[in-house]
Amino acid sequence: MHKHAKNLLIFTILALLLSLNACGTKKNSKIVLGFSQIGAESEWRTANSESIKQSAIDAGIELKFADAQQKQENQLKAIRSFIAQKVDVIAFSPVVESGWETVLKEAKAAKIPVILTDRAVDVQDTSLWVTFMGSDFVEEGRRAAKWLVEYMEKQGNKGQINIVELQGTVGSAPAIDRKTGFEEVMKDYSNYKIIRSQTGDFTRAKGKEVMEAFLKAEGKKINVLFAHNDDMAIGAIQAIEEAGMKPGKDIIIVSIDAVKGAFEAMIAGKLNASIECSPLLGPQLMQAAKDLVEGKTLPTRIVTQESVFPAEVAAQEFPNRKY
Repeated sequence: MHKHAKNLLIFTILALLLSLNACGTKKNSKIVLGFSQIGAESEWRTANSESIKQSAIDAGIELKFADAQQKQENQLKAIRSFIAQKVDVIAFSPVVESGWETVLKEAKAAKIPVILTDRAVDVQDTSLWVTFMGSDFVEEGRRAAKWLVEYMEKQGNKGQINIVELQGTVGSAPAIDRKTGFEEVMKDYSNYKIIRSQTGDFTRAKGKEVMEAFLKAEGKKINVLFAHNDDMAIGAIQAIEEAGMKPGKDIIIVSIDAVKGAFEAMIAGKLNASIECSPLLGPQLMQAAKDLVEGKTLPTRIVTQESVFPAEVAAQEFPNRKY
C-alpha cells in the first residue's frame, strides 16, 4: 500500500472515530432548555419562575431563562435567541394568545421542540408546539361562578346580584378563558349581572386603581367582585377599605390562583374564596424536556390537578402552601 493511501486510510479512520465520539457526547452532555417567562407581575408568576429554576438545577438541566417584562416583543426576541443558540428544547408562557405563528415556524425549521407552559397560543398549525402543560382556565372560571352561586344561596341572597369583574391582561389565555367559564355558569342565573368589567393586568396596583373607578361609578350597588387573579383582588381590597367599606362582607370577593397572600386575606376575613391555579410546573417541565430529548412522545395536553379554597379552610390549609 502506498504511503499516501495508508495515511489517507488512517486519517479516515480517525475522522470516523471522532465523529462517532461527537455523536455520543450529546447524550452525555447537559440538556439545554430555553425558557421565556412573561415577567414577575404577581406572586403566582414569581413562584412559577422559582419552581422552574429550582427544578432545572435538581434535574441537571442547563436553563437559559429570559424575563419578558410582560412584552410580547421581548418574548419573540428571546425565542429567536434560543433558536440561534441551538438549545435542545424551548418552553415559554405566552403573554398573549396570538402572534406566534412566524417564530414557532422558525423553531420548527430548526428542529427545536416547543413546550407551552401555563398559557396556550392561538395558531392554525398545532404541530408548531409539542405539548401544553398547565391549568384549565375555563374550568377555573366555572369553579369561581359555582362557588359564588352556592355561597349566595346559603346566605339567602335571592335578589339582584351586581358583579364587577377585574380581568387579566387583554388577549391572554387566562383572561379570555376565565371570563368564558364564569359567564358560562352565570348565564343560567338571571339575577346575577356583571355591571362593570375591565382589565387590571394581573397586578395589585392596577387592580386597586380599577376597583377605585368601579367604586366611584357604582358605589354600594356592587355586591360581588370576581377577580381573575389574587393579586388584583388584594389591590381591590385596599380600594374597598379606603372607600370605607368592608371587603368580604359588604362586597363578596372570589379570585383565582390560591397564593399565600390570598390565604392571608381569607384568614383576615377580607377575601371569601380563591380557586387554585398551581404555578409549580417546574418538575413536569423538566421531565417533559428530558422525554423529548430521549425521543419519547408527549400528550398534547398535560392538566394540573387543583382545588377550591373557601375562607373557612384558609387557616387550616395555610401551613401547606408552597407559594
